[in-house]
Amino acid sequence: MLCEQQALGAGGSGIRAAAAVLFRSPRRPERGKAAMPVQLLKIIKGESETPLPSHLQKEDLKHLQEGFDYTNKYFQGTVVLCYPLTKLRDGTDFFKVVLQDLNNSCSRINSINILIYGKMAEDCAKVIRHGDTFVVAGFKLAKSPTAREDGRHGCHLEVSEEAGSAIYIYTKPSTSAASETASVSVAPKYVYTPLNHLKDGTVVNLYGIVKFFKPPYVSKGTDYCSVVTLVDPSNAKLTCTLFRGNLDSLPKIYKIGDIVRFHRIKIREYNGQMQGITSGGFASLTFDGTVGAPIVPRTSSKLYTFLGEEQKTIEELRAWAASNLSISGPAAKLSGVQPMLFFDLTCQLVGKARVDGSSFLLKVWDGTKCPYPTWKVPVEASDLEGEKALLHQLRNLTVDILVYDNHVQLAKSLKIGSFLRIYSIRTKQASADNADASHVEFHLHGGTCYGRGIGVLPESNPDVKELKEFLESVDLADSQNAESVSSVELDGTFSNVTDLQSHLQRCQQLSVTVLTDHQDLNNTGLRTILNSTAPQQYRIRAKLRTFKPQKLHQSIKLYCSKCNSLKEVPDGDDFDLILQDSATTAPNPELHNTSWYGSVMWTTQDQKQRKIAIHFVKHDEMLQEPEHTLLMIEGGTLKEIWKLSRRFKCVIPVRSTKDDLELLDFSAPFLLQGNVKYYGCKHCSTPKTIKSLSSLAAEQRPSWEPTEIAQVLGIVPLQYVFIMKFTLVDGTGALNAYLFDYEKFFQIPASEILTNNFLQQKMQMTMNTLCPPGRKLDDLPWLECFIKSYNITDGTKHQVYYQIFDTTIAEDVV
Repeated sequence: MLCEQQALGAGGSGIRAAAAVLFRSPRRPERGKAAMPVQLLKIIKGESETPLPSHLQKEDLKHLQEGFDYTNKYFQGTVVLCYPLTKLRDGTDFFKVVLQDLNNSCSRINSINILIYGKMAEDCAKVIRHGDTFVVAGFKLAKSPTAREDGRHGCHLEVSEEAGSAIYIYTKPSTSAASETASVSVAPKYVYTPLNHLKDGTVVNLYGIVKFFKPPYVSKGTDYCSVVTLVDPSNAKLTCTLFRGNLDSLPKIYKIGDIVRFHRIKIREYNGQMQGITSGGFASLTFDGTVGAPIVPRTSSKLYTFLGEEQKTIEELRAWAASNLSISGPAAKLSGVQPMLFFDLTCQLVGKARVDGSSFLLKVWDGTKCPYPTWKVPVEASDLEGEKALLHQLRNLTVDILVYDNHVQLAKSLKIGSFLRIYSIRTKQASADNADASHVEFHLHGGTCYGRGIGVLPESNPDVKELKEFLESVDLADSQNAESVSSVELDGTFSNVTDLQSHLQRCQQLSVTVLTDHQDLNNTGLRTILNSTAPQQYRIRAKLRTFKPQKLHQSIKLYCSKCNSLKEVPDGDDFDLILQDSATTAPNPELHNTSWYGSVMWTTQDQKQRKIAIHFVKHDEMLQEPEHTLLMIEGGTLKEIWKLSRRFKCVIPVRSTKDDLELLDFSAPFLLQGNVKYYGCKHCSTPKTIKSLSSLAAEQRPSWEPTEIAQVLGIVPLQYVFIMKFTLVDGTGALNAYLFDYEKFFQIPASEILTNNFLQQKMQMTMNTLCPPGRKLDDLPWLECFIKSYNITDGTKHQVYYQIFDTTIAEDVV
């Protein structure tokens, strides 16, 4: 659920996504009359099976105002976002829901926060789903402290049993043949805005035909970005710039003429032109724009609605585009390329290699032969990934494409055997030293101009199906020359392309792990290991039958290397509450502007009149550039601290005492750097005063590394680690082995994954490769691992455990 909430809750980086799921502690409702329970109501033939109580009157979003009694009123909306169920400091269950008022879907503000307390919070969290129709009755209205940040209504609704509130959730009767497109409880009625009716500052739903697009690329931050220009029968045009932390959350556009449906896209005016940007809850569907093609939505989400009447919209847009837009035909074939041209190529990847720091080689084929001699990029044989037998078989049909700069990262991640569409390849004619030996080179230059980029096509794509059929029909014998081949080269070759295609798929299951040491060890069967005494080290070859936890974010723990203790990563809400408590103590002006830090303080303009103090640590009595500066903050909110941590080197939350500044509770991080929160062990740490930092500030070049800061402050830092249990099998037995890893195994820092959508997706993809869901044991990939056995004695109970070590995921897997 974590990834989905971040995708819905924010359209920016992993940092903003993490901040979006944290919220300030709201005002508690007053106690009142006994409450009705949370009720599920069925919709039958468009009507509620059980009507709402007759005394309740509906209230529109635009009429909600503070100071009115809503005891006998109700508000109805569609669930667009749910936050995790959590507990307040006093142990009360707390659940936050965002409802959208579909009657005002085109208004600037069309959603509101619902804050639910106590048993009602627990009950709602169990049954509520994205897209449900949600009715809140007998609520209290209070000013929302997050309205500016989240762009929702200026007030929020407070709901609890004590206040006599009631909640009604409408659901449809389940059907045995429910399709994936009907995964929401109640399909809300969306209003779609034509492109010529867009207004600045609104959040709208719309349909459009793709006139131009840039395939997703990594932005300057950690997000993926895509640019899409849309048109529709109104003859208006809209250019959308879309940012998402998760690559799969961007529209799956493959060609000009595709049709997209955007929900909750924000419109702004720039230089007299309307533009679209992602907003909270942004979602998209993409459809093939070809007349007569199956109407199948492309999306990574299973939670979406697509009604029968919308098929007519797709058909109408297809017909209009066919008559009014100049849509290019099929992508070029290698057999038809000409020098000094740019073209798009649909192909299959059979090899890849690193060339240097700014370029990467892709070896591809499309079953046709280039009419010109082609350049073979010189790389070390050990650097070339791909089956040698396969590459030899296809040596006269493959071409080398050299990709540069921003495309390199994506090129490295491509799987051998995958189907690609590479946009705006440049053919360049060059001559060798021999003037008669000219050749053609293929380049994908850096940048995104003219839509340059790489797209990975699913096997369900019609163009891929057509390409696969063609590849299977190719007679490789016609493409072979008469040169002799050594027995080593011929070993494992294939008689036809069908065998080659099958082998390409099997290649993805080989060598999914890499051993980083102890190469002298031979493989040992699991049965032998289970019958051996501990401690020992082994090399094994096994398959991953299952793993725990299945929710991968739950594998992240905090570990103290001094006392060997493990603890859960604190909930962000705890940090928020600690900050709120510390903000009740005003900064002590007598502690401002010392010899080693300068201070500024101001009072917020809101109702709380909160005082904030920031202390900038100096070096040689001078303030430094932000990227080299450590600062300390008093009275700041979580959102403010996150913003500062992105701009400055380090941020330390503190509070004033009579004589000095001090750190907050150990449940709060002692340091924030970038998107990482650093915690200390409360059992092993002996905190010192903040004055201890002055010794680091006095160094010639203070690095402000977390380990050094922790040391001078008397903090024993906790380390982020992955803790997982793998059940391994090899045909001789089954064994449970534990993974205890900081970043080596997954090649992902455990400290960053909780706030980075891309890394979470990368980890999920890795585990799906190691243990593909729904696959038979025989189809699972083999893992080469080192494991060590060790003894644990607890009282009179003695047990042998096993741990994976010196093993990492192969680079082409992640």
